Amino acid sequence: MTRRRTTPRLGSRVTATGFAMITLAGCAVGPDYHRPALPVNNRYAATPLPTQTAGAEGVAGAAQSFRPGQDIPTQWWELFHCPALNTLIAHAITHSPSLESAHQALLSAQEGVAAQKGALWPNISASFNPTRNKISQGMGVQGFNSYLYNLHTLQLNISYLPDVWGSIRRQIEASDAQRALARYQLDAAYLSLTSNLVNAAIQYAAIQGQIEATEGVIASARAILDINEQQKHFGDMGERDVTPQRVLLAQAEQSLPPLRQQLAAQHDLIDALTGDGSDVPTPDFHLADFHLPTELPVSLPLKLIDQRPDIRAAEESLHAASAQIGVSIANRLPSLDLVATPGLAANHFSQFATPGYGTWTLAAMITQPLFDGFTLLHRERAARNTYKMAIEDYRNAIVLAIQNVSDALHAISNDADTLVAAAKAEEEARKNLDFARIGNRYGDESRVLLLTAQQAEMQTRLTLVQSQAGRLSDTVGLFQALGGGWWNSKTPPEGAAPSPKP
Repeated sequence: MTRRRTTPRLGSRVTATGFAMITLAGCAVGPDYHRPALPVNNRYAATPLPTQTAGAEGVAGAAQSFRPGQDIPTQWWELFHCPALNTLIAHAITHSPSLESAHQALLSAQEGVAAQKGALWPNISASFNPTRNKISQGMGVQGFNSYLYNLHTLQLNISYLPDVWGSIRRQIEASDAQRALARYQLDAAYLSLTSNLVNAAIQYAAIQGQIEATEGVIASARAILDINEQQKHFGDMGERDVTPQRVLLAQAEQSLPPLRQQLAAQHDLIDALTGDGSDVPTPDFHLADFHLPTELPVSLPLKLIDQRPDIRAAEESLHAASAQIGVSIANRLPSLDLVATPGLAANHFSQFATPGYGTWTLAAMITQPLFDGFTLLHRERAARNTYKMAIEDYRNAIVLAIQNVSDALHAISNDADTLVAAAKAEEEARKNLDFARIGNRYGDESRVLLLTAQQAEMQTRLTLVQSQAGRLSDTVGLFQALGGGWWNSKTPPEGAAPSPKP
């Protein structure tokens, strides 16, 4: 009597336990992700920046004004109004290996999410096992005269792992975060490619400008040397008087080959960034080809958190780390596995359609880890530590982003003042050289003063070119630091969801 009562109780307990675990499938253990509340000062500098920069005449000398809250266009490089640059970037976006690699990484991550979701469904497989068998005569069955026989087994294997503790859903959550991470990495690759290419074009133009300035200095020095040689020929000057001018000319000529080498290297860099330099030749950029944008958008730091793709990528890494905590907790809890194996077994194919040859098995198994050398415990602790590390990485990404924008704003303001001073210095040095050349020709100025004036004019020319390129590069740096306007893209990558609005 006792045994008869105990068996039903045990069976009912197992059934009740299994039912309770299935009903718990609506919950998921572990923390639900929330963006950390980060105290961020909604400003970039301790003291307010001027609303407008200084301005000067000439290339890249326009005054720039800051526009807080103004949005950034996706194709922000078009604000420089350089058609050759626009064509080059369009070609690079189509042919860049790094961009295509990031695109394929995104597609792979999306397939990973879809594959992970498959674990929520039962796993069904079919098998057919035909065999030819011989049994021992001593094992024969009365009335069964044949010791050779065929057996054909057709079977379905159905298994289902209920997501009792939400482990699968947490894994899907982590995979979806990795997919979003790949999307923001693609946006970051897009921003990096376009920014690097614009900067490379500007540097190419700057080196070109330095070469032109150096060639102008060489021509001027050679003209003065020709005059000195004529004066020496007529006895007005000695060899000792002409030698310093020769040295100055040689020094100017000596500086030209390194500049040409830099120009060739910059040309190679542009070819590498475009991914296929054979189709579109590198334009012969000049600084005058670039129009300096006069209105600059400035996003507030709290807005920057949503705009920077590297910050968004760091947040998705944090999200994935949070989901992995739930996975590690679920691995330490009981799991339920349901199995069904319906099938048919017959000696002849014709018997498959005959009733009575069907087979089936139904099974359920509950598994609870008891001792594993504390492996699962340490994995949970590791997941929690990874989450804490991801929080600090996220904080650090925000700090660096704010620093980037702050540096860009200060550079724009300070380099505008530098260009004003450089333009003024170049103008005065040019006037001084003209006076020195006239005075030296008529004997009113010494040759030492002429050499000094030439050296000063050469240096101020090069400094002016560098200052002009600096203002253009500073503007590129600001657009890059603010995120580059990827959220305004109307053509998301193939298979990707539209960019979320920050």
